[in-house]
Amino acid sequence: MRVERSFAFIDLSGFTTLTAAEGDERAVALLSSFRSIAREVCSRRGVRIAKWLGDGAMLVSVDSTSLLATLLDIEHSMKAAKSKLSVRSGATVGEVILLEGDDYIGNPVNVAARLCDIAPGGEVYVTPEIANARPAWASVSAPIMLEVKGFSEPVEVVALTFQRPLGEANACPVCGIPLIPDTASSTSTNAVGALVLFCSESCHETWDRRPRLTAEDQGSLRSPLMGS
Repeated sequence: MRVERSFAFIDLSGFTTLTAAEGDERAVALLSSFRSIAREVCSRRGVRIAKWLGDGAMLVSVDSTSLLATLLDIEHSMKAAKSKLSVRSGATVGEVILLEGDDYIGNPVNVAARLCDIAPGGEVYVTPEIANARPAWASVSAPIMLEVKGFSEPVEVVALTFQRPLGEANACPVCGIPLIPDTASSTSTNAVGALVLFCSESCHETWDRRPRLTAEDQGSLRSPLMGS
């Protein structure tokens, strides 16, 4: 059965070196933190973790924008957690064979894996086709041609990065990604009437489902007025 999907591979850069320097227990703690972050981000953005691969993972999505947002969000979350390790990733989109309901066979999968292998720590390498689906708050570098193991011809690659906001930025209240109104996916107002910007509809929905204070608790001594 042939299907079209977006694929990404993510990997902890420097994990082997850190394991040798700081020991297995410290490496396992960092790996657990990475996996927890990946699970939370993927769950919130509707991206499936197809399989764990030691200190990395294979991600699959029917929506390229959600997948690219996930890759940037994971790296952003790792930095926010002050992790010693950064994440490198590679992503593509295309038609593949769905094998036995849970495995994907095809060139797009192979390319995504190889792009992850060659990406520097903290970088997201993608093909131009999937880069066109990037969220409004992301930008891409000029394309470059890279030699990729297993491919006879160089592969065209762009690096996906956060767009530098022009003007004062506000962080998405769910993931913390910096936004301005022009790059926000949607907006709302908080309890005190201030504008709230969201990087995606999924973050907006998560914010809408947050626990709310009752009217009698709002502004009380035990529960100060919440602006979010």
